[in-house]
Amino acid sequence: MRKAIGKDLSRVAMPVILNEPLGLLQKLCEEMEYSDLLDRASQTDDIYLRLVYIAAFIVSTYSSNYYRTGRKNFNPLLGETYECIREDKGWKFIAEQVSHHPPITVCTCISPNFLFSQKLQATVKFWGKSMEILPDSLNTLILSKYNEIITWNKCTMCIHNVLSPERWIDHYGDVIVESSSGSKARISFIQSDYRTRLNNVAGDIVDATGKVVHKIFGHWHENVFCGNDQTAKCIWRQSAVPENSKQYYGFTRFAIELNELDDDLRKQLPPTDTRFRPDQRLLEAGQVEKAEKEKARIEQAQRKRSANGLSPKWFKRDGDSFVLIRDEDLQHNYWKKREENWTGVEFIELW
Repeated sequence: MRKAIGKDLSRVAMPVILNEPLGLLQKLCEEMEYSDLLDRASQTDDIYLRLVYIAAFIVSTYSSNYYRTGRKNFNPLLGETYECIREDKGWKFIAEQVSHHPPITVCTCISPNFLFSQKLQATVKFWGKSMEILPDSLNTLILSKYNEIITWNKCTMCIHNVLSPERWIDHYGDVIVESSSGSKARISFIQSDYRTRLNNVAGDIVDATGKVVHKIFGHWHENVFCGNDQTAKCIWRQSAVPENSKQYYGFTRFAIELNELDDDLRKQLPPTDTRFRPDQRLLEAGQVEKAEKEKARIEQAQRKRSANGLSPKWFKRDGDSFVLIRDEDLQHNYWKKREENWTGVEFIELW
């Protein structure tokens, strides 16, 4: 571990005991838990109030980290995918690992009310007692009803006391939200210290001239308010976590559901879906030694494959980002090929 200090851990094989039994692709899907805030934004005519709901959604994407045990996600293999269909929330989600070096993850969530996509490339630094995740991320939300495009970045995440049972997570830095309407928001995640851990956030919604229209504040693990202290309205509040959450990696109910795999779903998923990843399943079952061996085997196989290269299957490059292939190429349209039970699709063997 000493040799890893100061290095980018995205290029270093880490012990499986430092992981939680969820992959990064699933973690990006977990960020959609409070998508009802985007639904509300999509039905709000006031352009500034729309940004309030979107800002609250952005804060909510960090909330589940508060209850985590400070373990990292499994790094996806090149070509690995993850899908999630939530009829109760009205959306379907697909993610793919499109690059190995540098590691780039992309995802798209399709709803009748919005289209959300994300490209994530993160540097992970190990500092001995802490692990810092520095994301290079482009998040894009399209609200077709208003012909509006909103983009934003991600703030820094830090896992403190990473090799100790007393791990805790912090987020800090500014998230800049920009709308094609000309309005903007700045959300500041205020760095905590070990004693207070207040997890404060504060932000402004401004018009095209820079005039403040709304103020928001709260705590990234708990709530977001809009307005002044005495008269503020609660825009978002985190749902209660399961009673036994601490015994299961600090997962929320939504996170637990991300790994579910029944017989019907097993028949519908492609073999590249994260749910089939054996090392992650072994860790979930508490078989740490077997998980470590499987992780090493899978990563070694990926290193051998990397010499041949692999192009993204379901996304295509679009400038600095990637977009989901849709109607223009039916052979690489994920949801279309799923309907056809993957007829004619060749998959590489990831594990």
